Amino acid sequence: MSIFKKLGWFFKQEKKSYIIGVFSLMMVALVQLVPPKVIGVVVDEIVNKEIRLTKIIVWVALLIGAGLAQYLFRYIWRMHIWGSAARLEKELRTQLFHHFTKMDSIFYQKYRTGDLMAHATNDLNAIQNVAGAGILTFADSVITGGTTIIAMVLFVDWRLTLIALLPLPLLAVTSRVLGSKLHDAFRDSQAAFSAINDKTQESITGIKVIKTFGQEKEDLADFTEKIDDAIVKNKRTNFLDALFDPFITLIIGVSYVLTIIIGGRFIMEGTISLGQLVSFIAYIGMLVWPMFAIGRLFNVLERGNASYDRVNELLHEKTHIIERKDAIKTMAQGTISMKIDSFSYPKEEAVALENIQFSLQEGETLGIVGKTGAGKTTILKLLMREYDQYQGTISFGKHNIKNYTLDALMGAMGYVPQDHFLFSMTVRDNIRFAKPHLEQAAVEQAAALAFINQEIKAFPEGYDTMVGERGVSLSGGQKQRISIARALIVEPELLILDDALSAVDAKTEEAILSNLKETRQEKTTIITAHRLSSVMHAKEILVLDEGKIIERGTHQELLAQKGWYQRMWEKQQLEAKIEGSES
Repeated sequence: MSIFKKLGWFFKQEKKSYIIGVFSLMMVALVQLVPPKVIGVVVDEIVNKEIRLTKIIVWVALLIGAGLAQYLFRYIWRMHIWGSAARLEKELRTQLFHHFTKMDSIFYQKYRTGDLMAHATNDLNAIQNVAGAGILTFADSVITGGTTIIAMVLFVDWRLTLIALLPLPLLAVTSRVLGSKLHDAFRDSQAAFSAINDKTQESITGIKVIKTFGQEKEDLADFTEKIDDAIVKNKRTNFLDALFDPFITLIIGVSYVLTIIIGGRFIMEGTISLGQLVSFIAYIGMLVWPMFAIGRLFNVLERGNASYDRVNELLHEKTHIIERKDAIKTMAQGTISMKIDSFSYPKEEAVALENIQFSLQEGETLGIVGKTGAGKTTILKLLMREYDQYQGTISFGKHNIKNYTLDALMGAMGYVPQDHFLFSMTVRDNIRFAKPHLEQAAVEQAAALAFINQEIKAFPEGYDTMVGERGVSLSGGQKQRISIARALIVEPELLILDDALSAVDAKTEEAILSNLKETRQEKTTIITAHRLSSVMHAKEILVLDEGKIIERGTHQELLAQKGWYQRMWEKQQLEAKIEGSES
């Protein structure tokens, strides 16, 4: 029952709807008492040979009226109770989604996508059932059971009622024991479902890699293992859930037997009439639903309780990126300076960056190169405030980046990541993602700067071409250039290209860089790359190795230093000549 306490904030919020719903349930329970009473009276009149046509008409009319009243009040409680439950799911789903958008990289390293999907689907459905089916079964079992027992006492005999209810304490004991076990079993089955979600998402995303290495059978075996584990845990949940119904059936059966034996004796003694016993047995039949409802109630509540705890744990996760109350809301603009003495990723001892220092004036371009894992992307993550736990300072304009609101900081940046994610929408809508209502001319202008405009127009449906999930219907180079166009749409003060030209040929790369140089003369650009031709035009180039700057300078200065940069340049130039001669 603790889940009702946990959802107390929502029940207060929807108090009016629940009061109307519970009142309607009460009216249904009262109206349901009419047919058994009428049947008992009719039986006695038949036995006593007092039945008349006029009375039959009255009884039939009363039964019809009771049926219509039940329909009306059932409609009212369903509208209010189910409606409130739907609003709870909507509110929690909105809270959860909003929470996801506010969380930082640490959060997404802690929770896998499959877990988050399970929370946002199965768990929310289980919580909704508490506010809907849970309230219904709780209120209906109490009200229907209570009114029925009162009717049994008032209309028949209190002693017979007491005897019929003797087996009921067994129900409370059974529900208590099985309910606790069901809570643990459901928690385990939900965890298994999350693991299946994780595996499914991972396998679909990496299907090309799986096929390339011929690992289909191994991947299927791993997936099957997780399915089998989920089946075992769900079987345990279903086994415990299924135990409720036999126990309740047994309790009801014992109650019927006691009623018939003792009731028959009361008839022989003249304490009650045959019609009263018929009504009493009908009332016991009405107790079947409340008893089954109690069994279902514990199922719903334990599932909902486990799910609410899981969702609540997510909602109480705090982002490590905190905006100051007096944060600057004006868009960041001006010189970019970074001085990082030391930075390590959370829960890692290894130093990711050390003694990183540079200053970038408006209109300048900074190139960052180095082997894989040297720290290029890490610098960009700190600049975009994905992490705040570092020793040093980063400023944009006259202010530390921590003094800006996240909107003011990120609004000044256009970011093209290594993983060029495109949404399942048209090419046009992908490009104007940050400005959904932008005119076609501006969209084409951005595409032209990214050297992709003519290719898009050559598609069968042009800019209306639907992009598959993660852009799978496009080549790597096309995805990169559409991502660049998407970043250029916002005309950012700072354009960040994180190895964003790796999938295009040298000619296309040169055309894109030429367009950027011409149109962004007063705007700042940072480019990380493995291919040195991407940064050779930069005002300054940083060469990183193991998180440290080992070389710096212009393209010509770095060649003159005859270090890593010069060796890599000559190697790449030789590779380009070989590829050119082969083609």
